[in-house]
Amino acid sequence: MFANAMEVFKLLDKSNCRKCNESTCLAFASKVFLGQRDLSDCPRLDPEVTARYTDTPGKGFKPGESDYERELEAMQDRVKEIDLADAARRTGSRFDGTWLTLRIFGKPFSVNQEGHFTSDLHINPWITGPVLTYVLESKGAPITGQWVPFRELAGARELNGLYVKRTEEPLKKIADIHPDLFEDLGVIFNGKEIEEQYQADISMVLYPLPLVPMMICYWKPDDGMDSDLHLFYDKSASDNGGSDMVFRLTAGIVQMFEKLAKTHGWSAAASV
Repeated sequence: MFANAMEVFKLLDKSNCRKCNESTCLAFASKVFLGQRDLSDCPRLDPEVTARYTDTPGKGFKPGESDYERELEAMQDRVKEIDLADAARRTGSRFDGTWLTLRIFGKPFSVNQEGHFTSDLHINPWITGPVLTYVLESKGAPITGQWVPFRELAGARELNGLYVKRTEEPLKKIADIHPDLFEDLGVIFNGKEIEEQYQADISMVLYPLPLVPMMICYWKPDDGMDSDLHLFYDKSASDNGGSDMVFRLTAGIVQMFEKLAKTHGWSAAASV
């Protein structure tokens, strides 16, 4: 029913009243998404809204079901109605009259007016969903060079707790276990190490989308201090897809990194 916890969260009044016995509305939304709670358990939600989104009592969206596929189909239908030449201008891409081609980590990824894809990359949901959102929603705002944490993007503050758990925490674990992570990110994903930012030991910029650069800052463990890792985005990301798209994109990237680390030890760039 729901593609992610944020879709549930947007339906709630965000009062954190705790009448559902969860600590926050976001915690409740996450459990609804996972199928552990019913949407109707929120006492503040309009019954009409509950009825509209509750097709099967007691069941939330489960990853792998057809709901996400339907969401992608809906976005593909929207692509049919837009001007791809204009979309190319807005997204920092090029349009040859048939295919709009943008660069994901420097590698070409193309979509046509029917919403069909072609790419040298392995096409999977972590790519297609955010890319379609980017093509549809990006305003073409120029990159500002101002790096901000996710919580400072428009509409992101209330999602930040879930964002940290889904992105920064697991990525830090990967960096702790695989000391060659950043070297491999440079080779496989065209990452560029830059002068240290925020006094980090390593600072690297990746371009998962042309106008949505992402900076990883990693602090190595030292003198009894634990390691640390934080992600930053150009301030323009608020206008070039929005915080929800950034959340999905980054969570998907981290999942992909985890899979590569576990199954290939960073040796199989062709599987990306």
